Amino acid sequence: MTDMSIIGRERELGLLHDLLSVGRHILIEGPVGVGKTYLVLQHLRLANRHHVRVDGDARYSEQKLTGWFDPPLVMQAGYRPEHFIEGPLVQAMRQGCVLFINELNRMPEGVQNVLLPALDEGIVQVPRLGTIEAAPGFQVIATQNPAEYVATQRLSEAVLDRFESVVMGYQPRQEEARILEQVIDRPVPPENLDFVLELLEATRKDQTFQRGASIRAAIAWMKVTGDGSIRQMEATRLESLTESALRNRVQLADGAESDLTTWIARFVKKNAGTALTNP
Repeated sequence: MTDMSIIGRERELGLLHDLLSVGRHILIEGPVGVGKTYLVLQHLRLANRHHVRVDGDARYSEQKLTGWFDPPLVMQAGYRPEHFIEGPLVQAMRQGCVLFINELNRMPEGVQNVLLPALDEGIVQVPRLGTIEAAPGFQVIATQNPAEYVATQRLSEAVLDRFESVVMGYQPRQEEARILEQVIDRPVPPENLDFVLELLEATRKDQTFQRGASIRAAIAWMKVTGDGSIRQMEATRLESLTESALRNRVQLADGAESDLTTWIARFVKKNAGTALTNP
C-alpha cells in the first residue's frame, strides 16, 4: 500500500501536520488495523521528513534503543566514541529527524523511560559516551493500541505527558469501501462489497466481540474469497472462508454466548442466505 493515496483521514492528517510543524512529539492511538502506521509513514514521505523506525517488542532493551559499544573493539582499544554503535534513538537525535516508534506500549517500562529526557530536553545520557544532544528537527511519533489489547500495557503518566494526542477510529463505510476498491485493484462484485462491509460493522457493534474486525480483515476476506460473486458460492464454503479471514483479527468477549463459527453461520444466513447456491 505504500504507493497508494490516503483515503479520508483529513482531521488526523491536519493534526499531524500542525503538530509536526511546531516541533511537538505525537502519540497516535487506535485499534489494530485502522492504518496508524500507514498514515504516519505516508505523511512523513509526503512531507519529505526522514525517519528512523522502531517496532515495539516486550523483549526490546534500553541498550538496543540508545546503542552499545562493539565488544571486540572495546576489548582491543577500550571504550572509544568511534566504537559506539548507535541505536535508533541516538541516530534520530544526531540526524535531527523523526524517531517513529510503532506500538510504544508494547515496550518494557524501562525502555519507555529512556525516552523521557530526550522528549523533555532533547538529551540522552549514554554510559561511557556522555551526553547526546538532539539536533534541530528531532521529534518522536509513536503509536499505541488501546491498553486492553493483548501484549500491551498502559503508558505511565510521565510518558503520556510528553506527547500530544491523535486518536484514530474506524472510518465511515463509504471510505472503507473506497479503500477496499483501491487495495484490491480489480472489479469487486457489489454484493461482495456489501457483504464484507456489513460484516465489519456487525463485529464492531455485536456484544459477542470485545474487538471487532478492521479494514485489514476485510482486505483479507476479499483476497481469500477471490474474484467471483458470493452468489455463486456454497454457504459452507463462504462460512469457512469468512472464518479464515476473521479468526485471527477479532477477539470474542469474555462470556460470549456464541463461538465464532456459529456466529458466522448465522451472519451468512442472514446477510447472504438467499443469494447463495445450495450444496
